[in-house]
Amino acid sequence: MRILVFSVILVVGAVFADEHWWQHANFYQIYPRSFKDSNGDGIGDLLGVKEKVSYLKQELGLDAIWLSPIFKSPMADFGYDISDFRDIHEKFGTLADFDSLAQECKRQNLKLILDFVPNHSSDEHEYFKKSELKQDGYDDYYVWHPGKVLSNGTRVPPSNWVSVFRGSAWQWSETRKEYYLHQFLVKQPDLNYRSESIVNEMKDVLRFWLSRGVSGFRIDAVPYLFESEAVNNVYPDEELSGKTDDPDNPDYVVHTHTQNLEETFDMSFQWRKVLDDFKAEHGGDDLVLMLEAYTPLMNIIRLYGENGREGAQIPFNFEVLSNTFKDSTGKDFYDNIMRFWNVLPSGRFANWVLGNHDNKRVSTRLGVPRADLYNIALNTLPGIAVTYNGDELAMEDVYIPWSETVDPAACNSNPKDFMLYSRDPVRAPFQWDDSTSAGFSTNSKTWLPVSPYYKQNNYKLQKSAPRSHVKIFKSLVRLRKQRTLREGGFDMKLVDEDNIIVYKRELQGVSTIVVILNFHKSTRTVNLSKVFTGLPLEFEVITSSLQTNYVDGSILNRDVITLPADAAIVLEGTV
Repeated sequence: MRILVFSVILVVGAVFADEHWWQHANFYQIYPRSFKDSNGDGIGDLLGVKEKVSYLKQELGLDAIWLSPIFKSPMADFGYDISDFRDIHEKFGTLADFDSLAQECKRQNLKLILDFVPNHSSDEHEYFKKSELKQDGYDDYYVWHPGKVLSNGTRVPPSNWVSVFRGSAWQWSETRKEYYLHQFLVKQPDLNYRSESIVNEMKDVLRFWLSRGVSGFRIDAVPYLFESEAVNNVYPDEELSGKTDDPDNPDYVVHTHTQNLEETFDMSFQWRKVLDDFKAEHGGDDLVLMLEAYTPLMNIIRLYGENGREGAQIPFNFEVLSNTFKDSTGKDFYDNIMRFWNVLPSGRFANWVLGNHDNKRVSTRLGVPRADLYNIALNTLPGIAVTYNGDELAMEDVYIPWSETVDPAACNSNPKDFMLYSRDPVRAPFQWDDSTSAGFSTNSKTWLPVSPYYKQNNYKLQKSAPRSHVKIFKSLVRLRKQRTLREGGFDMKLVDEDNIIVYKRELQGVSTIVVILNFHKSTRTVNLSKVFTGLPLEFEVITSSLQTNYVDGSILNRDVITLPADAAIVLEGTV
């Protein structure tokens, strides 16, 4: 066994004396359309989520849930096109249903986080209708421009900016006789954050939901908030990337004028202040800001705050999600962790994300054999864990054929290539049991097909099994409540041909927790005495991957820990 000389050591115990609820929390993302249908229409809803609050809190032991958009919407992009920021989409329920869910979450001490989509609205929103008519006070709520007129008299868009969903980011309005900007779908016009009125209006939206009992927000598509201003009424073209000859492909240009502008950071700091001011006025626990930004790492770090201004407590760390693959080695995973950890500012808390509604499921993307390994890492690394619903069961993507595809990202492509873009497979209904539609709905027809293998993998089956993915997950969440994982140091090393990761979480006077991740495609034995000094002679097995033969609670000698391929183990001992 070869031990690499580089490792990371951090002692964090003294920092957490004044601990806040979110600092070591496990946040759980719910895709409401697919979680639980309470009324048999084949679509998940708020009362369905309410039915499962006990599962989330009492069985899994989670700290917080965040819901993908539930607001009123024509559903061109399944809720990310909002037509009323202060109302609930009828398929999800009513404001009264939301209040009922919020009250149940409060009763069981489960924090409720909402998705907030500030970059754009639906073109069916009253804001847009009034802006399109140039009504006073709404004229500048969106980004409008008359376009350019060529020498032959043809009118064309103001710039070469390309939408995320292909094609020009500009759309002509016959009503206003101008183009409007839409960085996503045509039906998702961009709000204009250079308008003080829209900035204040969206802050009021945050306050509206805070007053209804939410504990914070996950902010969608943060890098797109601002675009370069027109100079002499001319918008700048973006530089060609050279990656593709297809001018409709978003990779055709380098998005220097439409993403990650300096004003974006200021806006996120303003939103944090809205939350802090609300807490100062009304009391209660911390209110949390989570930011979704697929952006260079140092931009993520800036979103924590700078120059004395507070930003998000949780700017999502996508370094692991975006750079870990089915064939990743131990060193790959180590590097992905350390790339974020090494630049984490002092006094800030790391967060770890492996799955969400926009990426293939962990079990599909990274392989079922490693599903437990990654859940073990997610829940034992220092800081905050974010879990996508169903990953606790090692659910896999569901194949959705072209004929049943509904995701606009896929529908805008073609029958040959749609699977490259479709997010439908990761959004298929939750697998609760072996009854009709996997227990998600009493209706045999659901908005997306359920997995054909739901009888072989569902929560009811895993709950009754002697060992299962969900039982491993529960053990990990329980362990996260203990002081060693919350306050202990962090020392991580690469061993055995760079394909085994061993890290130690130690709190003096309490316990030592050791985690081993085996990325080899064969069984390996680890001698912990050659990795760390001063360890306990024996360790108790807290949990381990499903493919191991270890029994939780059994005692192991520190010098002989054997792990099958793609497996992991969590051990705890006291000196």
